[in-house]
Amino acid sequence: MSKQTTSFVYVTYISSTREKVFEAITRPEIARRYWGHANVSDWKVGSRWEHVRDNEERTVNIVGKVVEVAPPSRLVITWASPSQANDPASYSRVTFDLEDYDGDMVKLTVTHDELEADSGMAKGISKGWPVVLSSLKSLLETGRGLDVFAKPKTA
Repeated sequence: MSKQTTSFVYVTYISSTREKVFEAITRPEIARRYWGHANVSDWKVGSRWEHVRDNEERTVNIVGKVVEVAPPSRLVITWASPSQANDPASYSRVTFDLEDYDGDMVKLTVTHDELEADSGMAKGISKGWPVVLSSLKSLLETGRGLDVFAKPKTA
């Protein structure tokens, strides 16, 4: 029996260039500023990539492989928890598509698919991507990312 899967698609428009947005996704020192993690790889097809938390322990939170890379237009990676890295069925896929959009904007579409429906990863993704992409937009447009670890205020 195959598992039920789900996917999420997020679209955001950023006043920037495709080159700068692609660089922000793939350069650890930039990703750290809006994501609180560094995306570490040599970004060659088949290479490993790691999502490394910017803390004292340099915790690796997500691992995967580079599936496709076509700077500055497209990046496709696999995505899994390090504890499940040896199980091919546990991997989901993230696709970053970047297109020039009217004037000085970039349309960034992030598709996270092949996720196990109702899994902890799917639930985390649904909350994580919106704030990460908002923070990326803020960083590129204002020079300052958001606190992606902030929690909602309670009444």
